[in-house]
Amino acid sequence: MINIRKSGTPDIVVVGGGAGGLALATRLGDKLGRRKKANVTLIDAQRTHIWKPLLHEVAAGTLDSHQDELEYLAQAHWHHFRFRLGYVDGVDRSQKRVSVAPTRNVEGREIIPRRWFDYDVLVMAVGSVCNDFNIPGVSQHCLFLDTTEQAELFQRRLMESIIYAHSRGGPDNAAQLHVAIVGGGATGVELAAQLHNVAGQLAAYGLDRVDPKRDVKITVIEGTERILPALPKRLSEATELELNNLGVQVKSNKKVVKVDAGGIQAADGEYIPCGIKVWAAGIKAPAFLSKIEGLEVNRLNQIVVDGSLRSTRDASIFALGDCAACPWSGHEGPVPPRAQAAHQQAKLLAKSIPRLLREKPLPQFRYRDYGSLVSLGEYSTVGNLMGKITGSIFVEGMIARLVYLSLYKLHQIALFGVTRVFFLTMSNLFRRAVHPAIKLH
Repeated sequence: MINIRKSGTPDIVVVGGGAGGLALATRLGDKLGRRKKANVTLIDAQRTHIWKPLLHEVAAGTLDSHQDELEYLAQAHWHHFRFRLGYVDGVDRSQKRVSVAPTRNVEGREIIPRRWFDYDVLVMAVGSVCNDFNIPGVSQHCLFLDTTEQAELFQRRLMESIIYAHSRGGPDNAAQLHVAIVGGGATGVELAAQLHNVAGQLAAYGLDRVDPKRDVKITVIEGTERILPALPKRLSEATELELNNLGVQVKSNKKVVKVDAGGIQAADGEYIPCGIKVWAAGIKAPAFLSKIEGLEVNRLNQIVVDGSLRSTRDASIFALGDCAACPWSGHEGPVPPRAQAAHQQAKLLAKSIPRLLREKPLPQFRYRDYGSLVSLGEYSTVGNLMGKITGSIFVEGMIARLVYLSLYKLHQIALFGVTRVFFLTMSNLFRRAVHPAIKLH
């Protein structure tokens, strides 16, 4: 049971418009906002949403974010919730309100002052950021893929480096077009495969003075004994074999201790010269969560929640997705930070919060692992699918690719519905007929 701060319509605030947060705000808006049973507000620091598993494609240039992004204001209008732009940097639990930092334009001028938003129910869905583990030089010399802006920055940096090398008849040195990706998880592996695809296509668009096989090098550096360490070993081995066939070098058991302008230093003494460095090794929740007085958080800044996704120390605050440490029945660790988990949690809270307002018992979250898929671009897709009857099935090739693509469609259906997703899909097919396969600017 919660105490409504004031008489009238309760205020539900969702912080974070990622896969889980946006799906939850959409469902609550349709259930409660449309009938004026609650005021539903979504707060995010970005104006638009893009499915985070697609950021590696934005970074490689095989996906134009401006064609696949969703505008929060439009989604709010269609689904009866309010969207407010800004970065939440604090929560006052005693007053039940969240603090939103001032918003500035590209020139640094303040366009929206600091604001406070009251809540009766607060849902933190702020996702995660890369964890640099306080390794010297990482924050100064590495690129990250936490946001669309960071992915687009990488894409611009890559294109500028290739255009520079092309204008001079080739790279100045072997390290100039060497892309080193630290982190052999799904993001690092998928980015490596997409980059190989892009490098091979550039000659067709006139940048033929750069040899993709000789001049462009891609290395994946993983600190554990194999890439994709969180996934079955068979999947890891199949993926590494495919990467090797593409010419991508994989360095396992290679712990990074320092990064500088010229390259990456490993603990075993090896120095890897590289012109472009990407950090995709581990995640943590945003630091401000650990500063919310009275909330229980773990060492990764994740809010510790119970089986109903409610924070352990505040009955008015819930958390979902990567920023939540949710118990996983039968496992020592929490529910893994995957998009499928965030979607399942959003679906549960869309049922739980209306029950909470009616003072009904809350259901418990039961995570169902449907398996994992890793896309290697146009070359292959590998993974395992899991079910109650079939157990774990290893899949690859066209079947795995179709399943992988269907995951994004399911995300779109949760936001738009079947009819609109059908027309969006048809529109994208026609668009590809008149646009280059990769982004060239």
